[in-house]
Amino acid sequence: MAKTRWVCHLLLRFLAFAATLSAVIMMATSHDTVTIFTVPFEAKYTNSPAFKYFVIAYSVITVYGFFVLFLPAKSLLWQLVVALDLVFTMLLVSSLSAAVAIAQVGKKGNNSAGWLPICDSVPKYCDEATRALIAGFIAMIIYIILLLHSLHTIIDPLLLRKN
Repeated sequence: MAKTRWVCHLLLRFLAFAATLSAVIMMATSHDTVTIFTVPFEAKYTNSPAFKYFVIAYSVITVYGFFVLFLPAKSLLWQLVVALDLVFTMLLVSSLSAAVAIAQVGKKGNNSAGWLPICDSVPKYCDEATRALIAGFIAMIIYIILLLHSLHTIIDPLLLRKN
């Protein structure tokens, strides 16, 4: 039973690592060029602070996820991992929220502010960024599941102890 739980935990950790890594790679490589009135315009993730935040946050979490994969099962650091999972899950949520908000403005524009949508002009960039955001959303869901699993694993033995 414990070995099956550990294998499932490692599988979830690996899926989270793969999802964050793919989100970073997809967002960092997203770009498209369009010529407007003979002036070339290149759309890339570095044009938006929210997309930069997304890439930096997901990169940090990818490195964290890689190191946690090699942590021994009996290590005392797992209690620290639970706290770090909570912090990094909040980081995932905040960076994904910021990136989705900017992606929505890029897709629909904002009439009140006078911002025009850009996805009609650079559809390849918008499609690539959307794929990165989907991978980021999947990573966020996996990290929430991991957090709940870790909390259950750490807290449950404390509740079942007999004094």
